[in-house]
This record gives sequence, C-alpha cells and structure tokens, in this order.
Amino acid sequence: MPDKLATYHAKRNFRVTPEPEGELAAPAERLRFVVQKHHARKLHYDFRLELDGTLKSWAVPKGPSLDPSDKRLAVHVEDHPLDYIDFEGDIPEHQYGAGHVDVWDIGYWEPQGDALAAYEAGKLKFRLEGEKLHGGWTLVRTHLPGGGKEQWLLIKEKDEAARSAEEYDITAEMPDSVLARTRKTDDAALRASKAGKASAKEDKQTDLKLKGARKAALPEIISPQLATLVDAIPKDGEWEYEVKFDGYRILARVDKGKARLLTRDGQDWTAKLPLQAAAVEALGLQSAWLDGEIVVLDKQGIPSFQLLQNAFNEQRDAPILFYLFDLPYLNGVDLRKAPLRERRTLLEQVLERVDNQHLRYSAPLQEPPQQLLDGACRLAMEGLIGKRADSPYTGKRSADWIKLKCRQRQEFVIGGYTEPQGSRKFFGALLLGVYEDGELRYAGRVGTGFNRALLHSMHQQMQALEQQQSPFAHMPGGVRRAETHWIKPQLVAEISFAEWTQEGLLRQAVFHGLRADKAAREIRREYAVSTPGRKNGKKTQEAAANRIKVTHPERVIDTTSGLTKLDLVHYYEAVAPHMLSFLRNRPVYLLRCPEGIDGEQFFQKHAGRLRIPGIRALDASLDPGHSPLMAIDDAEALAGAAQMGTVELHICNADAAHIDRPDCMVFDLDPDPALPWQKVVEGARLTRVVLDELGLRSFLKTSGGKGLHLTVPLAPRHGWDEVAALSKAIAQHLARTLPKQFSATMGEKNRVGKIYIDYLRNKRQASTVAPYSARARPGLPVALPIAWEELPDIRSATAWTVASLAAHLAGRRDDPWAAFFETSQGLTQAMRKTLGIAPQ
Repeated sequence: MPDKLATYHAKRNFRVTPEPEGELAAPAERLRFVVQKHHARKLHYDFRLELDGTLKSWAVPKGPSLDPSDKRLAVHVEDHPLDYIDFEGDIPEHQYGAGHVDVWDIGYWEPQGDALAAYEAGKLKFRLEGEKLHGGWTLVRTHLPGGGKEQWLLIKEKDEAARSAEEYDITAEMPDSVLARTRKTDDAALRASKAGKASAKEDKQTDLKLKGARKAALPEIISPQLATLVDAIPKDGEWEYEVKFDGYRILARVDKGKARLLTRDGQDWTAKLPLQAAAVEALGLQSAWLDGEIVVLDKQGIPSFQLLQNAFNEQRDAPILFYLFDLPYLNGVDLRKAPLRERRTLLEQVLERVDNQHLRYSAPLQEPPQQLLDGACRLAMEGLIGKRADSPYTGKRSADWIKLKCRQRQEFVIGGYTEPQGSRKFFGALLLGVYEDGELRYAGRVGTGFNRALLHSMHQQMQALEQQQSPFAHMPGGVRRAETHWIKPQLVAEISFAEWTQEGLLRQAVFHGLRADKAAREIRREYAVSTPGRKNGKKTQEAAANRIKVTHPERVIDTTSGLTKLDLVHYYEAVAPHMLSFLRNRPVYLLRCPEGIDGEQFFQKHAGRLRIPGIRALDASLDPGHSPLMAIDDAEALAGAAQMGTVELHICNADAAHIDRPDCMVFDLDPDPALPWQKVVEGARLTRVVLDELGLRSFLKTSGGKGLHLTVPLAPRHGWDEVAALSKAIAQHLARTLPKQFSATMGEKNRVGKIYIDYLRNKRQASTVAPYSARARPGLPVALPIAWEELPDIRSATAWTVASLAAHLAGRRDDPWAAFFETSQGLTQAMRKTLGIAPQ
C-alpha cells in the first residue's frame, strides 16, 4: 500500500463505501483541482489539488470566498487518490465522512514556481481555471495546532476575479454541482434532513446518562478550574493536551438563551465582547456554562497577547477569537462531575451546530506531549496545558490540570519606573515585585517588549499613580532614587524571563502586556511542583534546590521506609494543589522532627524568630501575649516547612478571618490498638448515622495513625463553646447509646475494646492533623480524605504513605471532598433538643 494513501485507505472500508480505492498516479500534463461540497456531520467544502501523484486535500468549513480580506480556515486532511476528483454520491452511515458529496467545482490549477517545495514550505500560490473559481489564490499554513491537523488559510488574491463578500457570496449564489448527474436528494431535502438530525441530536443530548452528570438549576457563579505549574510531563495516567493560549480566560453563562461573558474573577465583559456574546447566543442553547479563552492570532497564526490588548484599545484590525475547551453545564444538567472527555464530546457537538467566525473548539492535540511542547517552544508560544481525560471540573486549582511552560512566565506588580536613557522616550524600565508575607518584594526590572505607542500609553497610566513612597518592603539594590518614579502598586504586568537568580531577581525579562483580569494583591511568585509519580534523582534534587535551599537532602527521616528529607520536600510540593485549600489563611501548627521521626519531636505554633521561606505570620492579635501564629498559603511555604524538619501539619478549626467562630467540627475515632479494623469501620458508620439524623453532613479521612476522622463543615457563625458543647453531647450520646462500642472518656483504661470519640479537638487551642499531611510514624503514612464509598475497601488508617500517595492521586477520578467547602451547615435548637442540651 503506498505510504501517501495509507491514511486514506486505513479510514475506509471499500466493501461498504462507494469511494474509489485508487492508487498513486503518474504526473499529468496539466494539474487538476476539485472542490467537493460535503454534507457530513457538518456541511463543509473539500478543496483538493493534484500534486505529486495524489490530491492534496483541505477541509474548508465555510467554503471558498472571493473576498481577499476574508481568509477562510482550511484544515489539512489526508491525501486522496486522483480517482476521487470526480466522485459524487452518498457515503453510508457509520463510515468515515458519512454523508452526501457533490462536485461543486472542478478544473485546472497552475502553481507559481516549484509547487512541491512551496507546499512543503507552507505557502502555496497558484491560479485556478474552474467552472466557478478563477484567478490567483494562496494557501498558507498557520502555526496554531488544531487537534492534530494542520490549519491553513485559503485566501483569494486581489485581481479581476475578486469580489467583496458583502456584495457576493459564491457558495450561496452557486450552490449546485457542476456535474450533470441525477441527484438522489435535492439540496432542500438534504438541508431538512440535516436540520432534523441536528434537532434530534440536541434533544438526545439533554438525556445523556453521563457518569457524574445530574439535573440541576443553572449555577449563578462557577469558578474556573485552574492549572498547576509542573516541572515535567507526567508519565502516568491518560492526559489530553492543548495549546496554552496567550489571552484572557473567559467563561460564558447562558440563561434563557442570553449570554454573559465573565472573566476568571467575575468581571462582566459582555459589553467589551459583543460579537463573541452574540456568537455564543447563536448556538441556540437554553442554559449553559462554557469555559474558554479569548485570543488574537498574529500573521503566523500564533496567539499574541499584545495584539489582544490592541484589539481592546480600539485598534481592531485583528478579530478576537473565543476558543472553548470545556462545558461544565448544559441545558439543565450539571456536568462538572462528568469526565473531561465526555464534556469535550458534548462541547464539540454544540459547536458543530453553526458556522461562526468568532468561536473555535480547542481540540486536544494528538502528537506525543514532548513533541508538542518542543514545537510550541520553537514557535515562541507559552507552552501546553495538560488535563486528565477522566477528571471532573472542580472549579479550583488542581493537579488534574497542569501547565508546562517554555520559558518561565507569570504576572508581576509594577511598583515604579525609571527615567528613559538615550533615544528611549517616556520611561526606561519597569520595577517589578511580587507579594510575600503581605509585603511587596522587589523582583527585578524589565526594559524590553515595548513599542512607542505602548510606552506612551503606559507612561500616562503610571503618571496618574505616582507617589513619593516606595511600595517595596525594601529599597531595591542598585536603583537610584533620583532616576526612579514610585507608583501605587495597582498595575499587573505579564512578563516572561529566563530564570530566577539566587538573589530572587529576574534574568532576561520581556514585557508582554498589562493584565486587567488579575488583582495586584494576588500576585505571588509561581513555583513549579514536581510531577506526581516522578522518581527522585539528581535532576529533581537540583530543581528543588533552585527554589529553596534544601540542606541535608539525603538525611533519612524514616528508617523503616528509607524516605529522606528531599523525598518529604517533593511530597509536599506534589500534594500542594490538594492541600493548600485546607491551609490558606488558617493557623497551622508544625510537628518538627529535625533529626527524623526517631529523634526529638516538638510542636511549633508561633513564628518566633524562625524564618521559614514563604510561611506568613498572622496578626498578633489572634493569640495575644505570644509571637504571631503562622499560615501556609503556597507550595513554597509547604516545601520550606519540610526543609525545616516539619513532618506533620496540624490546623485550627477556624480561619484567621473568623478566629472566634469555627468553620468545622471534628470527631477523632481513636480505637483500642487491639480492636479489629472492621470495628473501627463500623464505628465510623454508626457515628455518621447519628450525624445524618441530626441533619449534619460529614466527610471522612484516614488519620494516618490508628483511626478515622469525621469532619463536619459549619458556617462560621457559632462560638467555640457552642460547637464544643454540641460535639461533646454527640460523643456522649454515642457512648451512652452504644456503650460496648464507644467511650467518651479520655484515658486508655476507658477505651479497652472500644473506640474513644475524641471531641476535644473542637476547642479554641486544639488542632487536627491537616488533610494530606504526612504523619511522624514508621512508613510516613498520610492523613487522606476519602469517600464514604471507599471505606469497605480500606484495610487500615495507614493505607497510604508518602511513597504511595502520588500513584493513588494520579488514578483518582473524583475529589471525595469536592463539596466540602460548598457545604454550609448550622447548629439548631432541634439538634440541641435531640441531644438533651439546654436551649441557647
């Protein structure tokens, strides 16, 4: 089988389809072309040029246009045999390309210069002599990946055959076949048939029984799912990869057919994007949430953040495209817990309903991820986004979505600018910073990436924000006061750079634009976490050392498993996306084991004089008379805590903003060590029954020790005494009702053969081991959130360890605590009455 037609033959069963099987042909005296009108899943036009023994083929969704300014997308598909040039007929259902094919135009074409060399170079100029198409044309390859297929543009040259699209649409004016053959079905019947199929498909979609999908009212707000920066391509799991667009994240909310476009932080940009909003409405959806990104492509078809900004600054010479990549909600069905691949399938079907020049489907790319990343980097693109194919839409930062960047790139706060030098006008360089421990830390300067218009517009904005005082916590070294203008830290800039220096400054920084969709106070230094499942090695160790200085990385923390200090640093980096939501802005207490778990162990509750990278000191008023309490807000702080010998992290039941009102209630089921594990499982179920009867939803986690923890999320409106009293009453109720199973009295002698229900963790000064925390026990087990449905399959509270958890998380489909932060419960008089507590 000839290689050039291998793909064509592989996609077709010639015992079923009437398409010609064909073979390579010798060069003809004159090169032929054909345009076939193809009524497949979606009407499109197949543009084919005879070259090198086959028909080079492109699918043109909207067909050719005679308007030179109307550049038509042409998706490169497999070569077809020359016998296909006059094929008309019906491709049967369930066959590739099923639908009716007409020869819309046919004739000869003449290349300008070496046709094969021009084709391989990606820019083919030629003339057509057809029944309908004439004159000069160009096919040019773009560099924007399109689901594994090259995307080209078909462009009419300016000549005597060109016509304005406003005055003439050749596909509408001349819709019929140029071959005199009997039709099985006329165009009107075909359109009616296609419309009927589309309607039936739409009706069917709302009835699809997808795993995890559920009927629900249209959510008022959906938080966008965010990707975690990683340092390598994952080796395990099934992943889909997309282009990392250089644009603005936008979510479209459709209610009763009307669309609103919202930024990632909830700003309404519908008025800024009227064409895109109208395009979403044209999809004909009753209700939906669609997730995507708006971009502007440069002449090479690569997203350009600068061009996107120009488009908003009334320099609208380039169209804004809305690339859609997810569908969390559709027509009364909440799809957030459905697998990503199923959401993608629905989204693709939705976008097939209409041809729209403002919407695009961000299809997953088919090539190997390393090849994709290398290609993106060669084209100076940002990088790739990877997503687990079976992952839910969690609406928060998750390790199920990852980003792989070519150069380091992130946002910085502009804190000042310098005077221009030489021929430069307006300003010289921007002074940049990131927030750390509530202070703006100087991170370096950027002086490239500006044109004259941008220099002028930015200078005007910065002049309006000038102030006398430096916004940075410390005066940047090497910055001359006389040459510097300080500004209020309100502007956010997108910057790419080669690396961070050991002093924490940028090298080879390049400005890409201002970001209007991110608040300055949210900007922090980004750290790439180790990809879950990677083995520790020299390369990994060096990467960690570049972010934080890991002293004695080889020190063995646990002699049973041989796990080292560096292993623990990497573990906390890897679980940061899962763990940080339980730690942010909440007092955290550290169990430190500087010489390993067999050595001295001690708790640290206050910051004191110890400097741990990234750990933030909370307001001293939260714990008067002591040094400030601590909070961990990012991956750097987690890794920094491990570097300082921390093994366990424990948390308060209230966050810093509501320190007098706990937001959860915890029951620690602490069994007699001699009690069979099945008795602990039974005890957890009985406790859940009591909580359910009271109307309190509970979430389960292994303790990493001997038992299980049940956590009841609460609305922060009850005081500590009130929560402690109710938790004590629940424990005593269980002990009184089931005295052979439970004890509510502390002490080993009181739990012989029983489970002690520790309710004392619900007091102001108490704490509970944080979800995903390692435990300072042999093997370094982990306190892991689990689903109630998983409980029968778990054999102990130490079922997962630092060494094994990454593989478990990589294979986990759903977050068992996804609804934890959405669950808001209160303590009622009815509960108190049931438990025999005096009314409040």
